[in-house]
Amino acid sequence: MCGIVGYVGNRKAVPIILEGLKRLEYRGYDSAGLAVRGDNGELEIRRASGKLRNLEDVIRLNPVDGTFGIGHTRWATHGRPTEENAHPHTGPKRDVVLVHNGIVENYLTLRHELESEGHKFRTETDTEVIAHLVEKYLDGKLEDAVRKAVKRISGVFALAIIAKSDPGKIVAARNG
Repeated sequence: MCGIVGYVGNRKAVPIILEGLKRLEYRGYDSAGLAVRGDNGELEIRRASGKLRNLEDVIRLNPVDGTFGIGHTRWATHGRPTEENAHPHTGPKRDVVLVHNGIVENYLTLRHELESEGHKFRTETDTEVIAHLVEKYLDGKLEDAVRKAVKRISGVFALAIIAKSDPGKIVAARNG
């Protein structure tokens, strides 16, 4: 099982997201990660394979802070349980960051389509395909891009998405 946590507010997001992920540990997972919009305006990602304490160590060594973000614990379905395949995943411009539970049944078709348009993928996951698709459609409001992307995806899934260009919100979507 996987878990998704998100926070938007005035407090520091990282401790809140980590506490939420700790509450989901009982579900089982093989990697964890989080993304926050840092004080510098960039989307900062920290990931680790293995237990949540490994992610906490990564954050201790390379701190990040912001007031909104998303976190995830992953149980590998597409791609090995590595740091590279751990969530969150970004689109090619690193404007969109998302976490995902479930399986995208048509991810290979979508991946081949995006590759034919020049997209380069860094992971083995179906999740990265969603990030590329959302970013492809992003031209203004994040909600509109997510709606367009979700219409293209087959399967049962839940998503939480943030964007550098549309800050201060988390867009969530699910199917099934």
